[in-house]
Amino acid sequence: MGDFIMNKFEEELAKYKQFEKDREKNIHNRQQLEGQLTENNLVKTELDLLEDGATVYKLIGPVLVKQDLTEAKQNVEKRIDYITSEIKRLEETIADSVTKQENQKQTVMRLQNAVTQRFRNK
Repeated sequence: MGDFIMNKFEEELAKYKQFEKDREKNIHNRQQLEGQLTENNLVKTELDLLEDGATVYKLIGPVLVKQDLTEAKQNVEKRIDYITSEIKRLEETIADSVTKQENQKQTVMRLQNAVTQRFRNK
């Protein structure tokens, strides 16, 4: 009985640690997306300052390629929309993983108490 409880405790603790790693990874990804969103908002602001017909260049590899201002604005808007939706998706994922982690924490604590009781009774 004691070995079963101890094995179950270790198994549940490993799950808890995995939830924590997943949450940290998602938080890191969200921070990267926030940086990209900030960059794209700055680009949008700069493009909005330009007058119609202004020359805009896009960096593709080591080459600057001329791009239509309207097309450039549309591309930046699409990127902002995509990044915003990804941030929202990650926030939902993070909230879900926090809930799972809290539930797993309760399970680990119950098993830890059972293991402690088992060793006290020996």
